[in-house]
Amino acid sequence: MEQNMVRDDGRLQVLWVSHLVPYPPKGGALQRSFNLIREISRYHSVDLLAFVQRPYLKYLADDEDIALETAHSELKKYCRTVQFEALPEDVNLTGRSGLLATSLFRMKPYTVNWLNSRAMAVRIRKQVARFRYDAVHLDTISLLEYRHELKEIPVLLNHHNIESQMMLRRARNERHLFRRFYMWQEGQKIRRYEATKGALADLHVTCSRLDSERLIDVAPSLSEKVAEIPNGVDLDYFSSSHEKTQRRGIIFVGRLGAYANRRAALYIAEQIWPRLKRRYPDLTLDIIGAAPPGKLVSLCEAEPDVRVHGFVDDVRPYIDAAAVYVCPITDGGGTKLKVLDALAMGKALVADPVACEGIAVTDGIDVVLARTIDDYIEKIGWLLDNEQVQTEMGRAARRLVEKEYSYSAIGRQLAAHYRSISGRKSAGKTVDVSDRI
Repeated sequence: MEQNMVRDDGRLQVLWVSHLVPYPPKGGALQRSFNLIREISRYHSVDLLAFVQRPYLKYLADDEDIALETAHSELKKYCRTVQFEALPEDVNLTGRSGLLATSLFRMKPYTVNWLNSRAMAVRIRKQVARFRYDAVHLDTISLLEYRHELKEIPVLLNHHNIESQMMLRRARNERHLFRRFYMWQEGQKIRRYEATKGALADLHVTCSRLDSERLIDVAPSLSEKVAEIPNGVDLDYFSSSHEKTQRRGIIFVGRLGAYANRRAALYIAEQIWPRLKRRYPDLTLDIIGAAPPGKLVSLCEAEPDVRVHGFVDDVRPYIDAAAVYVCPITDGGGTKLKVLDALAMGKALVADPVACEGIAVTDGIDVVLARTIDDYIEKIGWLLDNEQVQTEMGRAARRLVEKEYSYSAIGRQLAAHYRSISGRKSAGKTVDVSDRI
């Protein structure tokens, strides 16, 4: 390996290992990971190793090769090197169903087994041999399986949510007996993994204080190794055009292939919509998200005022046009980026408290909280009947995200955490690093 002496300007060398290709930033983990990479690249040099989750590629192009080329090109704007690796379930003969079945009889959960790849281990080993890393970012707990490949390099482990808490909550909400059992035993295995393997990371980063408390409850020994990096929002992108809204329009946005979003969308279509429509004959409903279930599509086919759009490249005009954003999510973990997006757009929001976990909202000021179907009907109706309240709540929502959830400020925090675990100062000095990319 060719070595050169270069001036160290205080930038660390960071290896970012991801369970997904963090592009495009279209909600959820994609949005958090992409924006954090973009921001930390202002302060440090980043190399990316990412597993390919093929369903997300549809956001870019139907042709997977073209989608990967596009993602690679965009990520290279912020990363020194970018490499992708296939998921084990996409190359193994038994596929995902086989891994789900065999994981039932293993000590480690499916959540860990699905990212166990010899090919990725080799890539990590080569990167560690090639570059002198100051810190490694593992973007989900399942990637702790590669800790032994990282030698003595300090590791920051990101938690998009607390996996055990999310899985056990989902088990409680599941009606199908076998699925409930599978989720319960998976949740218990993940909880044991979090408790026993968590010490392998030098710092754990969660999305909120609530998730930090959940992690410490699972693994009390981590109490001094946990910090919060909240989810954020791109304030320049998610900004209202201030065009006039539809007086009677409500909206929900979320990837409908995801369980929690699918459940929420069906709740709106089956429970909320019929009662509201009787009260407001001119009411319209927009549901946006990739992979809408057949049940939702069929429910809406006979309703001309209900539009199920599937994936759209730009959700902003749809959110802008609606009077009220409805988010009855009662499952999942972490911080809901869709809620932050709606707040940034200055939209009046009615949501379950679970949907707002980890976000510093105030009921009646920048959000209206609802728990029951009667709550939703009453509170959505109240907003539809009061345009001035809609406007005031939207302004308060925008002020909240401007103050607390800017990615530029969040990126600075994460960059500082890398420096903290690396032990390096920011003063310049001459060091020996690779100059071959």
